[in-house]
Amino acid sequence: MGIVRKAVITAAGRGTRQFPATRSIQKEMLPLVDRDGVTKPTIQIIIEECLASGIEDICIVVSPGGAKPFKDHFTRLRDDERKIFKGKEWALAQADSLRRIEERITYVEQPTPEGYGHAVYQAKDFVGDEPFLLLLGDHVYISNSKKRCAQQVMDTYAVTQCAVSAVQQTPDDHLHLFGTVKGTRLGQGDPPIYEVEQIMEKPSIDYAAEHLQTSGVKRGYYLCFFGMHVFPPTLFDCLAHHIDNNIREKGEIQLTSSQEMLRAQERYVAVETSGERLDMGVPLGYIETQTALALSGVDRTEVLATLLRQVAKSAAKEPFGQV
Repeated sequence: MGIVRKAVITAAGRGTRQFPATRSIQKEMLPLVDRDGVTKPTIQIIIEECLASGIEDICIVVSPGGAKPFKDHFTRLRDDERKIFKGKEWALAQADSLRRIEERITYVEQPTPEGYGHAVYQAKDFVGDEPFLLLLGDHVYISNSKKRCAQQVMDTYAVTQCAVSAVQQTPDDHLHLFGTVKGTRLGQGDPPIYEVEQIMEKPSIDYAAEHLQTSGVKRGYYLCFFGMHVFPPTLFDCLAHHIDNNIREKGEIQLTSSQEMLRAQERYVAVETSGERLDMGVPLGYIETQTALALSGVDRTEVLATLLRQVAKSAAKEPFGQV
């Protein structure tokens, strides 16, 4: 089925959990200071994850009219803007990077908010008959190894030539947040790869304990989605089945339902990714994402010193809201 050249990033959500900031700015455009010390919108950090892993073309799924803020950002500087940054070589280098990214992006609209699976389906024509990398537009990934998280998943696909979902061992009190898989480990290689036997969206603890335990995973933990997958184009046949027959869960066309259908039809594996998945789409997750980026970035020493000072000051204060 060839190499993975294309990536799809979903960015059609309304960002209600980050309101009121998202009243005037797209959630995926909220800024973060990246590991290189440069302030970027979240979507740019995710796109750079793709490009650094070998992806050539990227499709961003947006809401109706939602491409504008992305297009405004990923564009070359006007002549008057370049004058502003005269002598600032780092800024001009960043501007050139934006121009190169602009050339790689295609936008497609999700006409109505029908769910994650429905959003992914809008990229069908972009993907064509190729495998593709799928990422969330509000998740930032930080690798714990020399390989980017996306590269780890793509490398697994290169070996298995089948659908691959990145997973992490996750405690049972977080099951309500993630899709979960049951699998059988294949050999003792590193990273661990599992033959997937069942996929369930946000299972209850009781259901998971009875049906989704994977041998070798520590007690009280399950293999939960990392928010990153490589799919063959046959996924779109499964999505079309659910859309055409209006098969929904909690009122929406879910991706997980089509993943389970795909698994029943052809081989499907999961790989334990070495890294962190960080959800900047919620306030606490946004803080955690920025902290994690800072602690793994070029200013790590200074950030640590600042955090220690702030913790010491905070310990001497009354809790927020108390008199």
